[in-house]
Amino acid sequence: MRPLGLWSHEIRRAGPTALLAPPVLVLLIALLAGFGTRLGSREGNTAWFLMTAMETGVPLVAGLAAASLVGRDRAVELQLTLPTGYRSTLLRRLVVTVGWTALCALAASALLIATGWWEVLPGAPGGLTGQLTWLSPTLWLAALGLLAAVALRNTAAATSLIAFLWVLEQVLSSAMQESTAPRLLHLFATTRGTAPGDWLPNRLTLLATALLLAAAAWPLLGNAERILGGETE
Repeated sequence: MRPLGLWSHEIRRAGPTALLAPPVLVLLIALLAGFGTRLGSREGNTAWFLMTAMETGVPLVAGLAAASLVGRDRAVELQLTLPTGYRSTLLRRLVVTVGWTALCALAASALLIATGWWEVLPGAPGGLTGQLTWLSPTLWLAALGLLAAVALRNTAAATSLIAFLWVLEQVLSSAMQESTAPRLLHLFATTRGTAPGDWLPNRLTLLATALLLAAAAWPLLGNAERILGGETE
């Protein structure tokens, strides 16, 4: 199969939910940015909701998509006999889903910057560094989703874990500010707040631990018995 055909196949295998959810989220952000003040919301509140959609909505979409990648191939036994390893297939599929989500997030970010909403939220970082607002938690949840999918071998369990952790960090956001380690792993430090000077270390820690989570998933994806014993949808 030619490279273009491989990528086209992985786009189809990613599923309509993974492909439609990011642009739908961008559309909702655009509508709120355009009509927020007309809906009677104060300017600061609207800016906070917009930033929350970027920092919490984008990572959730990416994490759930990554958690549902494993188990989509009905003829996985045949896939494991091909020269191209199953890990390479999953990597392409992960690039498609997370990459598409990131492109949509960049479009939403550019919209918020162009319309001035990004600067309205007090303390919102600007420039390229500001893109870590959504990028760091997105990559972290995507890496965890992939690890959960291959470790649990069950799509429902993996996606439930991502959703549970997402809700837990929302609920315990205040408690996580009380000690250094949880504060550095807080996914929503921009909109939920963090200690002065801890925002950038938090974003960089998320990126570093995302690499560790992805590295932990990599050898598991090479275990043929684990893949064959997993859930087939």
